[in-house]
Amino acid sequence: MKKVIHALIFAIKEVLTWHTMRLALISGLIVTAIWIGIGLVFWDSIVSLGAHMLEWVPFSMVRSNGAWMLSSFLWLQLVLLTFALIFAFFGNLMLRHISQDRYTAFSVLTAIGSAIFWAVVWFFKGDYIYREFLQLLTWLPFETVENTIGYLIAFYFIYSAIVVSMVFTVSLFSKPLLTSIEARYFRDDEHLRDHTFRSVGYTVKDSLVFIAASIIALPILFIPVLNFVVLIALWMWLIKDTFQYDAASVLFDTVDPEKLKEHRIAVWSISFVTALFNFIPVFNIFGPFFGEIAMFHYLKEISRR
Repeated sequence: MKKVIHALIFAIKEVLTWHTMRLALISGLIVTAIWIGIGLVFWDSIVSLGAHMLEWVPFSMVRSNGAWMLSSFLWLQLVLLTFALIFAFFGNLMLRHISQDRYTAFSVLTAIGSAIFWAVVWFFKGDYIYREFLQLLTWLPFETVENTIGYLIAFYFIYSAIVVSMVFTVSLFSKPLLTSIEARYFRDDEHLRDHTFRSVGYTVKDSLVFIAASIIALPILFIPVLNFVVLIALWMWLIKDTFQYDAASVLFDTVDPEKLKEHRIAVWSISFVTALFNFIPVFNIFGPFFGEIAMFHYLKEISRR
């Protein structure tokens, strides 16, 4: 477990460097812009799909889980607004007086701080906010509730697409990222091997399996608590299976699944921490970089034994 902690700390430090932060921001903005564009073009169809799903769910469950979804959506919007306001008033001032690496640390801490602040508010007032939304949904006609929750489901679809696309993108370009890290921190070790094509094929397969499993699990979205468990479990599996293979394929001559299973607790732990990034707005674009780097560092350490 000590190696896991070292890998997580190493990944945090690396993500906070300007080099990695820049890669994350550029790729994150591109992926987000693409999916926002797709969402705008097909928004009505996506909302209709979400609303159609609700027809198969009892109204009491729609109302209860809808209140939870509205509460979560409000929390997300407040985190984003707080983050944006802090940057609007203090971002340029900070950039003039600190280095780029410290500025990236300021950006990350701002996102974390915004999320923690509103999480504390929700911890004390979450039940009240939930009850207010529940009361609102009780007053509204079913068709209005259907449309409202349909919008939230559409947002969930777009957000999930961004998360999966970021994992896919980081995995696709993992070799340049890991080569750069090895050159800076492990220059005396054996050079990375070239398994790019095989790794890409594995990534495509994992992404398709994840999409299929997510579609099958869609009805569980309407079951409070269980939806959170299933969602994070799916994210953990995608991260674990993809990034584990990325790192192993460039560190070992052959990837032995049985040998990797010896380290499954460590690998799942890294995947769990990485999956948590997806629950913090803005932070979700840095999660795949963090997970890829942490997984590489852990497997690198055990390969040097």
